[in-house]
Amino acid sequence: MAELGLNEHHQNEVVNYMRFARSKRGLRLKTVDSCFQDLKESRLAEETFTADEVADVLSGLQTVVHSEVESELIHTAHTNVLLLRQLFEQAERWYLKLRTDVSELENRELLEQVAEFEKAEFTSSRKKPIIDTAKPKLVPLNEGGTAELLNKEILRLQEENEKLKSRLKTIETQATNALDEKAMLERALQDLQLDKGKQEDLIKAQDLSDLENTVAALKSEFEKTLNNKTESEKSLEEHLVTAKHELLRVQGQLSLAEKELEKKFQQTAAYRNLKEMLTRKNDQIKELRRRLAKHEAED
Repeated sequence: MAELGLNEHHQNEVVNYMRFARSKRGLRLKTVDSCFQDLKESRLAEETFTADEVADVLSGLQTVVHSEVESELIHTAHTNVLLLRQLFEQAERWYLKLRTDVSELENRELLEQVAEFEKAEFTSSRKKPIIDTAKPKLVPLNEGGTAELLNKEILRLQEENEKLKSRLKTIETQATNALDEKAMLERALQDLQLDKGKQEDLIKAQDLSDLENTVAALKSEFEKTLNNKTESEKSLEEHLVTAKHELLRVQGQLSLAEKELEKKFQQTAAYRNLKEMLTRKNDQIKELRRRLAKHEAED
């Protein structure tokens, strides 16, 4: 027996389709035969015909046969399209892409093989049990079960993967923005610290200038005292001690002023806001890095 190289199930499906095609072909052939029979009964009653009458008869017969054959060919093409549609729908449920080779439809060797297969299957001397062809079902299309659940799970995983990709992209954008903002805050803090240093240098310069003026005044007074020689050595020592104490006092005031300036600067709203913002951004960056690492591990 000729074989098509298919498994038993698919070969039975081919036999069912060939049985369907044979029945349709038989009906059309009967229609064509009836056209000739009608012509014999209606137009060939006379014994002699002229050439024009014969041409007219043949022309009418040609029109009728042409219409019947054309209708059969169109119907066959459309049924083949519906058959391919069923196969393609079943393949798409399994995420398969079928490919057809139209050139193989003209392969004479394969056509002869199909003809031998049909002859072996439908010969009158070897009748086979008729396979039930009433509304055959394609399992992935009309039934649920494992295949349907698998398809749903694949779709769910694909949607979840797209959502994770979107979330990862959003987190990466937030992390980049947070890093940029942190860098900007660090630069602002550095600028503020530089301004603070300049202010401290200015205050120190002013205190030093006052101290120098005080020392100069004491020195002038001391020189004046020496030049005038009107005061005693005791008074001179007292002045020196007083000047020393004054110098120590001024230095203490300068130290206190520096500490007070540092304290006031730390109590300013700008300093606190910058410090709080920098702390908050550091915490956000740590959280974003932790979430980013978690999502990368899940992917």
